[in-house]
Amino acid sequence: MFKRIFVIVLDGVGIGYLPDAERVGDKGANTMKNIALASNGLSLPNLQRLGLGNIIEIKGIQKTAGIGSFGKMAEKNPAKNSDAGHWELMGYIKDPGFPLYPNGFPKQLLKRFEILTGRKVLGNIRASGTEIIKRLGEEHLKTGKLIVYTSADSVFQIAAHVDIISIEELYGICKKARKLCVGKWEVGRIIARPFQGKADKFQRINERRRDYPLPFKEDTILDKLKENGYDTITFGEVGELFNMKGITKYLHTKDNQQSINFIIQKTQKDFTGILFGNLVDFDMLYGHRRNPAGFKKALEYFDSRLSDIMARLDQDDLLVITADHGNDPTFKGTDHTREYVPLLVYGKKCRPNVNLGTRKSFADVGKTIADNFNLKINNGTSFLKEILEC
Repeated sequence: MFKRIFVIVLDGVGIGYLPDAERVGDKGANTMKNIALASNGLSLPNLQRLGLGNIIEIKGIQKTAGIGSFGKMAEKNPAKNSDAGHWELMGYIKDPGFPLYPNGFPKQLLKRFEILTGRKVLGNIRASGTEIIKRLGEEHLKTGKLIVYTSADSVFQIAAHVDIISIEELYGICKKARKLCVGKWEVGRIIARPFQGKADKFQRINERRRDYPLPFKEDTILDKLKENGYDTITFGEVGELFNMKGITKYLHTKDNQQSINFIIQKTQKDFTGILFGNLVDFDMLYGHRRNPAGFKKALEYFDSRLSDIMARLDQDDLLVITADHGNDPTFKGTDHTREYVPLLVYGKKCRPNVNLGTRKSFADVGKTIADNFNLKINNGTSFLKEILEC
């Protein structure tokens, strides 16, 4: 049906809290709607053309009989983090979810970690990454101890100043932690957080962040495509989130601008399969830092570039725009929020203005890709027939 499918994940761009959001304290979160309310409306004409305003009411975005199909998707896995969200988009549902560590990691785990790395630990608390290096950065410089912290997600984050621990050494430490944090000490992701600068001016080096997710054996549509000779090209942090499983090519892009340039570059290349990646700035720079003005600016920048992407799509291309979780910058705390995600679909041979409704799982994206390439995965419900011209 389609030769190339482009799946763009707007990392952290939720569209309203899920029915079970109260379970994790997220009732009331609505990333897109609350950003619009906090900033006197959004101007997203290209997303509006695709049907964004038909999903929910968003200040500044009109309902329209647009050129795309629209809906929203619920997250079936019980988490609200990037790895589980991306896995589910490709057809693997992690259930039960990852263990959480709201009070820090077990003493036995940290003792074993200190033995493996030869370094003591600072922190071991749930914290914002920018705040914890402000609090503990100077002590880290004096002692060489590793800054370890977590969040509302299942993450073991390790921060180190590049003058004390080189970035490559930090990556090696994270790999040791990855092997350790399994079984009774299971953690979803180990994250390397290098930083630089002097006291009171510490800065994280976001482009050198690295994620080490929990390995999994279950196949996704990426595996099925690769096994059958199709291209699975990824960008953003997707290669790391999948441990390169099922991936034929990966570019670790440093920001939204580089990612969008990569997408546009690939629209001009001949391939058969999918291009799949996430735009991380929404989540990393503005959601976690609770910056609705910056979040708005990033959304409007993406929208301004979206017309370039759409103009370069061929007749046999399909574009899917969605998200992996919420990260409402107006909400309490600094963590992800458990929300529905938008689903916007466009192709030159697709029916316009199709209401895809409320989907039961992110895996509907993976199932649709499988349906398109005549492959099989276990989870999800395809919407391919709904969007195609009769």
